[in-house]
Amino acid sequence: MIEKTVFAGFGGQGIISLGQIWVYCGMKEGKRVSFFPFYGAEKRGGIARASCVVSDADIPSPIITRASSAVVMNGDSLEVCADVLDDGGLMIVNSSLVPLSSIPKAILDRFKVIPVAATEIAEKLGNIRMANMVMLGALARHTHALVLEKIESVLEGFFTGSKRKLLSANVDAIQAGFTDTSTTTPNE
Repeated sequence: MIEKTVFAGFGGQGIISLGQIWVYCGMKEGKRVSFFPFYGAEKRGGIARASCVVSDADIPSPIITRASSAVVMNGDSLEVCADVLDDGGLMIVNSSLVPLSSIPKAILDRFKVIPVAATEIAEKLGNIRMANMVMLGALARHTHALVLEKIESVLEGFFTGSKRKLLSANVDAIQAGFTDTSTTTPNE
């Protein structure tokens, strides 16, 4: 198994943290991982990306030229992800910020698009900043790349010190994304 994922969104949505946590979970599950972040010069608002590979075998390069999956957190990231995603690849879209009606038919025809109302789900959980963790859960569910069976104990190593107070809420957000069945796949 090898899952090559591109995460993209605007600065401040936690894209880099999402990639870091995705590969950290993979590492804790005994997978081989790579993480390659990219962000513009803007502190907030510019496009942030992370290329992540989770694999059962050695990873020859951290550079992803063709991804098997993509997480799209905002409208500006839609084309960025479409440019690197393999035909038929999985595109999980934050439908709270990217309504299905705004996704071009060419993208819907080319990829398996899964809408997840990540921002709305995170808001219901009490903090829209956890939308990235909702997407992590959705990605695990739809790719099967990670099991996330013991997610709380895994994340204890990531949420240390003052971040410890955020652990439970982030676990709830991941589980909400993993179990979310409120969306339909428009192109299945």
